[in-house]
Amino acid sequence: MAGPSGSGKTLLLRAIADLDPTAGTVKVDGNERKGMTVPRWRGLVMYVPAVSGWWHTAVSQHFADWGSAVPLIESLRLPPACGAWPVSRLSTGEQQRLALARAICRGPRVLLLDEPTSALDTPDTKTVERLIEEFRSSGGGVVWVYHDAAQRQRVSHRTLAIVGGSLREQTG
Repeated sequence: MAGPSGSGKTLLLRAIADLDPTAGTVKVDGNERKGMTVPRWRGLVMYVPAVSGWWHTAVSQHFADWGSAVPLIESLRLPPACGAWPVSRLSTGEQQRLALARAICRGPRVLLLDEPTSALDTPDTKTVERLIEEFRSSGGGVVWVYHDAAQRQRVSHRTLAIVGGSLREQTG
């Protein structure tokens, strides 16, 4: 999803995730949000903000099963030992990759990604792009907010843009 800064991209992601009030209708697999409990919806639809929250001291405490998460962690070019690291040690890019791993490990149907590669170098960006494409190829849905037009060309299957407060399909 594209649009200028301040156009409402993050607000839309938060509304889809049921973190902010909305008057619209949102469905996953034909099931409307209003027909589900909040925990059920938030298990299906996982929001990964540009800057994620970390409420425990050690990285591994943010995962239900660190051992099961390790292959995914390694695929994101992080060492298994990072589970013992204090969150305060993490760079912004490490936090972004670990937040994505944390979300995927919860088994959502849809990922709502707010600039998930903004703090990453080129190799890590390509790694994250591949992982998200694998998620999408396995049947997961992805709504990805980006500002990088080149990235859009690499990863987008359909592009929506917020223009003048309205969501529109972008062509070309």
